[in-house]
Amino acid sequence: MIPEIEESYRIEAPEQALAMLNPLRGEILSRLVEPASAAEVARMIGETPQRVNYHLKTLEKVGLVRRAGTRQVRNLVEVLYRAIAKTFVLSESLGMKPETARKLQDQGALAHLIQTADRVRQDALLLMERSDAAQPVPSATLQLMVPLGDERERERFLAEYVAAVQALVQKYTDSAAADRGESKVPYQMVVAVYPTPE
Repeated sequence: MIPEIEESYRIEAPEQALAMLNPLRGEILSRLVEPASAAEVARMIGETPQRVNYHLKTLEKVGLVRRAGTRQVRNLVEVLYRAIAKTFVLSESLGMKPETARKLQDQGALAHLIQTADRVRQDALLLMERSDAAQPVPSATLQLMVPLGDERERERFLAEYVAAVQALVQKYTDSAAADRGESKVPYQMVVAVYPTPE
């Protein structure tokens, strides 16, 4: 008998929190309110069955999904999975070691980077759809690489980087406030820093 799915589940284990910070795993969980196979979930979210199956194994290992039976499909036996709850809440009182907390923070930053990149992509596509073909949309990108050493140097660079950008933004914000009679268009600005994948 398949156990009933909970309405909400509070995540208090660090390993579960780390698993949930991957955006794709969150998407997979949202599709498992009803039992489904890796192949079915893959079709729903436009991913490969192999990649979905890998993340399902991780979610099963930390106890966020459970097996809900099997199904014969031609000559294969598919395993069906189901989430343990419909919604998940991250507990504020997670008891974890300092190194685990740092990893959780780093993974959270990466998850936010992925979400931000997806938002930029969606905004760019929307601007292309709404713009006149004969009139380009004013936009710009800047991609640079900087060599950084230990954590202290990285933190110094980031602090100087943020301060410089904030000062520049404040300069033009003050200018816009002074020119009250002139209509100005708000521009979205995204700042990202991350190590180059090897």
